[in-house]
Amino acid sequence: MLLKIGELAKRTGLTVRTLHHYDDIKLLCPSARSDAGYRLYNRKDIERLHRIQALRRMDLSLAEIGALLENDGAGLQQVIEQQIALLDRQAAKTIELRDRLKALLERVAHNEEPDLPDWLVTLEMMAMYDKYFTSEEVAKLREIKAQENRTEITESMALIADIRALMDSRVPPESEETQALSIPWMALADRRMDGDARLIRKVDRMHRYEPVAQALTGVDGAMIDYMARASLTYRVSIYGKYLSEDELRSMPERFMAHRLRIMDLTSELAEMVARGGDPRSAEGQELSARWFELSVDLWGRDPEVHMKVRAAHLNEPYLLVGTGFNRDMLDFLHAGIGWLVEQRRMNGLEIL
Repeated sequence: MLLKIGELAKRTGLTVRTLHHYDDIKLLCPSARSDAGYRLYNRKDIERLHRIQALRRMDLSLAEIGALLENDGAGLQQVIEQQIALLDRQAAKTIELRDRLKALLERVAHNEEPDLPDWLVTLEMMAMYDKYFTSEEVAKLREIKAQENRTEITESMALIADIRALMDSRVPPESEETQALSIPWMALADRRMDGDARLIRKVDRMHRYEPVAQALTGVDGAMIDYMARASLTYRVSIYGKYLSEDELRSMPERFMAHRLRIMDLTSELAEMVARGGDPRSAEGQELSARWFELSVDLWGRDPEVHMKVRAAHLNEPYLLVGTGFNRDMLDFLHAGIGWLVEQRRMNGLEIL
């Protein structure tokens, strides 16, 4: 069994960029290459990757992991002692975080809004665990939060409360009432995450899996999914200006089925564009191929439909609000997929 790097990334939850890095530092090198130069991983490579992931959960550095794997576990006693000490420090931080949250919740119970420094300190403490954000991303989130004025904060809290009330009343996300809230919801996501797809994906995970974040913001996975459906219904109405009912009929369910995959690919695309990646490079073509496959899953195989979708994305700014997509990313994909299609045509391969 040989897996391409994209397939391996999908199965393990890692990014292609991470696997490239592992190859660069000789931690995990693919056992083979295709005729086109693509990395191919066999069963032993996959087993080694699972060992690497297991050791990463112990917060070991990549250098320490490499040394352990090459030396067949030599020095493991010292590593375990270091991890026990690390867990002791993390436990102390967890207690500190719990005490601060109890104080915050007490103030909320007395209708006192937590002030900005309290929220930022809490966010910083969460970032200490390095589970979601880099230090640079924490600084960016802090800067964005500091720019919010009192009115924006109040309106955001009211918006979340209104959405929760609709959910509690079992109002369908496709209702006009919920769709009306989807516009400020998308704008809020865009503002608080600076339209950055990488932050959007990480914040999504945080609110799904962290009770701390849910307690502080009132946002959880159920609300995110509820508003994703409402926002999609609103976006479908915009797509309706470009596509027929038949062309749109199956897209919503396909989109919801692929939603997390779309977010992951959007985050990966944002990262590649941010570092000046070339859509014609091997890495750019690999990512473009996965986007192309996803686009076919969403919109079918009619090239005319794909042209209409691109026109909608270029002409309708509300389609991109809150998604993490921007014009540079659209241009990258247009160039990458265009080059991919041309190469397939030249080689006599199936295009759509």
